Amino acid sequence: MALGKILWVDDEIESLQSQKLFLESKGYEVHALTNGFDAIDFVKENQVDVVLMDETMPGITGLETLAKIKEVNQQIPIVLITKNETENLMDDAIGSQISDYLIKPVNPNQVLLSLKKILDNKRLVAEKTTTAYQQQFRNLFMALNSNPDHNEWMEIYKKLVYWELEMEKSDSPEMREVFQTQKAEANTEFFKFISRHYASWIRARADDAPIMSHNMMQFKVLPHLEKGTPLFFILIDNLRFDQWKAIQPIFAESFRIQEEDTFYSILPTATQYARNAIFSGMLPVDIEKQFPSEWKNDDEEGGKNLHEEKFLRAQLKRLKKVDLRVTYTKVLNNQAGLDLVNNIHNLLENDLNVIVYNFVDMLSHARTEMEVLKELAGDEMSYRSITQSWFEHSPLHQALKKIADKKIKIVLATDHGTVRVRTPYKVVGDKQTTANLRYKHGRNLNYEAREVLAFRDPREAGLPVPNVNSSFIFAKEDGYLCYPNNYNYYVNYYRNTFQHGGVSLEEMIVPVIKMISK
Repeated sequence: MALGKILWVDDEIESLQSQKLFLESKGYEVHALTNGFDAIDFVKENQVDVVLMDETMPGITGLETLAKIKEVNQQIPIVLITKNETENLMDDAIGSQISDYLIKPVNPNQVLLSLKKILDNKRLVAEKTTTAYQQQFRNLFMALNSNPDHNEWMEIYKKLVYWELEMEKSDSPEMREVFQTQKAEANTEFFKFISRHYASWIRARADDAPIMSHNMMQFKVLPHLEKGTPLFFILIDNLRFDQWKAIQPIFAESFRIQEEDTFYSILPTATQYARNAIFSGMLPVDIEKQFPSEWKNDDEEGGKNLHEEKFLRAQLKRLKKVDLRVTYTKVLNNQAGLDLVNNIHNLLENDLNVIVYNFVDMLSHARTEMEVLKELAGDEMSYRSITQSWFEHSPLHQALKKIADKKIKIVLATDHGTVRVRTPYKVVGDKQTTANLRYKHGRNLNYEAREVLAFRDPREAGLPVPNVNSSFIFAKEDGYLCYPNNYNYYVNYYRNTFQHGGVSLEEMIVPVIKMISK
């Protein structure tokens, strides 16, 4: 079977007979034509893998032929062969989306290399990725088993995300499976690590614990305040580190990324806890003490994130950042996004602009996020792909592009990540028990101790005590917590959906990125 079907179009094709024979000896099927009109007809009638095209031909030029071929089939790779190296010809050719160009006289190996680059690229990259991961596998395995601290865990997770993204280039299902097993092992070890250390982080002085939700603004956002340079703190709800990596190239077009860091979301890894902790600069147990009428527990009526701006201003006052011009904008729907686009220039007058962007709500519009994500994102790869597509076309991207040429700083972060759940665990509780799938609190909870991280006294985890004898439990790894009644229905309904609130690398180790205008 031929390595590829090549169409070579040149009005002096007789003089290229030896080149044609050379390519055929290498396993390519080569069809030769002498003009653009015949080439266009040929492409309409036949499957072609690559077109080699002379630029200067009588009747219709190479560039004109190229445009017509692209109308027939946008995907065909075209290599332009030219005597002429002028800059505007090159600009025209590249603008017309050629895959490569060669300067006459061409030698056979040059043509072969170009074809290899185009046709074999995917296969070569896949093979290289697989080999490189095999070499790294042992290093990751050793890192997991060397009792990593909270900083080393962040590095391990970044490496896992790197390899997960690289694995998209590999066409080896076996290697992907090996990787998924290693990621699952990492989450098993991470759960043990969090179980051992979380309570002490909550009690610790700042230098003994990682940066977490409740001190992230103090250490990762406010130090970048500078008079005369507006700072935009953008919090995108529900953004995992791998999703950040998917949208990073879009940011990099307009901004210089200075620092790509991570921090730990507090437990539960849920908006009401983690995001309120970010804006108040406090743990939930302290928010409840300080703001008893604003704090709402899961089982209480009313919105749980309605007072972020009040919490933010109180934190700034506590940290003696009082002479700042500060705005707080919350984007919950597309209209609010369009308002942001129209208003973004006015924000340049301020020292600090906080923008909260509800990404998952945007994706799901009026439907439940569960249903829409189930349809669109069956796995991590498609979830990243949706994120990228969403951000590229989002009002947030439009708004930032409008001010990219101004002298600004951006800190981009999130409140928590999500994890795809696969393993159901049974939990029994009374009527007051909360409905969340990755964490629950209630009285007299009945569960398997090894399946969850439990705090009989919520204050040990920095959490309020909703009722006397309330305890909190957090699902581990890819687990989700279901009640015995209607058990099979809920198990099947929620399996393979993205949930948050529990203990996993994906939910807890989340991005905080610093950027400046180019």
